Amino acid sequence: METLHLGDAPVGERPVGRSIRRGLFNRCPNCGQGRMFGRFLKVKDTCSVCGEELHHHRADDFPPYIVVTIVGHLVLGGFMMTEMLVTLSNWQHLAIWVPITIAGSIALMQPVKGGVVGLQWALRMHGFGGHEDRPEDELPSQDRA
Repeated sequence: METLHLGDAPVGERPVGRSIRRGLFNRCPNCGQGRMFGRFLKVKDTCSVCGEELHHHRADDFPPYIVVTIVGHLVLGGFMMTEMLVTLSNWQHLAIWVPITIAGSIALMQPVKGGVVGLQWALRMHGFGGHEDRPEDELPSQDRA
């Protein structure tokens, strides 16, 4: 049984916290030196420093869900606090909160995706552990005799 570590650990182990933190800062989850992204949201196939393969990741829709949750809570809280303190028209609220929502979403997307890739690497998911990705609970074939 594998154990998850949230702090520093011996070489060979993959601490979850450190891996996520490295991903959040656009660094390779293995060495912490190489850049993870080649373009805005395009993860490099391999790390330029240590050669770790990163093409296995399957971040898919999880980073946008996290970003929507974070930005949504911040914008909604800010909107409600502003509404309690100052009376603004709908147009004024739109002029304030739409740009904040767009800018916050764009600013958070790459770090969150890096953190998700770091998490997948630490947990040896989707090929990062050296094994093929396959369902673990396959149903037995049914004999219809």
